[in-house]
Amino acid sequence: MPGMEYEIRRGAARAVITSRGGGLRAFDVAGVSYVDGYGPGESPPMGAGAVLVPWPNRVAGAVWARDGERHELEVTEPARGNANHGLVRKRAWSLVAHDASAVTLEISVEPVPGWPFPFRTTVSYALDERGLTITHGVHNLGERPLPFGVGAHPYPRPGDADPDDCVLTLAASTHLPLDPERMVPSGPAVPVDGTGLDFRTGRPLRGVTLDHAFGGCVPDGQGLVRHSLGDVSVWADPVFSWVQVYTPDSFPGKGSTRAVAIEPMTCPPDALNSGTDLITLAPGESWTGRWGITPV
Repeated sequence: MPGMEYEIRRGAARAVITSRGGGLRAFDVAGVSYVDGYGPGESPPMGAGAVLVPWPNRVAGAVWARDGERHELEVTEPARGNANHGLVRKRAWSLVAHDASAVTLEISVEPVPGWPFPFRTTVSYALDERGLTITHGVHNLGERPLPFGVGAHPYPRPGDADPDDCVLTLAASTHLPLDPERMVPSGPAVPVDGTGLDFRTGRPLRGVTLDHAFGGCVPDGQGLVRHSLGDVSVWADPVFSWVQVYTPDSFPGKGSTRAVAIEPMTCPPDALNSGTDLITLAPGESWTGRWGITPV
């Protein structure tokens, strides 16, 4: 079911956030869209704008273990048998605060099958001088350490340009080999050097098809991880050292042009099993991390 919608504005910039999943539905400046989103009352297509907590991407076989305890999650990707994109992207979030240029939502998650760790997570969207800043928070409500990862699923749009006419630049120095059938890791991360997956200096997107997890994202001189597609930049705090890039053949409303997902992640696919870059919070502890979208 559609959720409540919250619009924020600053100058010529506008964003629309929905209580369903706490997700980003629209972001535009002077009427030019800088994300591929969806219409009022519609369901997010292909994960558009979703918040991915307490894990981004996939858990292989929907099964993982912690401290010798086996956990069986709900299979939310039946075709591949995986648990995909966390526990909160289809649930109703509650409003915490809303003013002209910012909004904050939250949701508390109680233990469910496969996830025995209660937590609260927040997401804040704020329009500022560099564009749209998104701040995630996680608070451990339980009595034992909380393992988790955070991700987001925006489809940044290079204004009115065709993405295939744009250069894609990624701050990633590694990529994670994936089983093409199950889309879960088939081995450890490997350097992008000398491969067709090295986008550090930018490559034209035309002719490139991606559904890949990249790691080793290196911060720039301002201390931020920065990716770009044409004239739109997706930046993040260094803790978002992973990024998934997805170029689906079709996206509702796109017609003959493609959408491109650039998904900041704090950990890789199947991190609940590998442990790679998982964040752990002691009981009562909190964590925050930021990313954003900037029209260049």
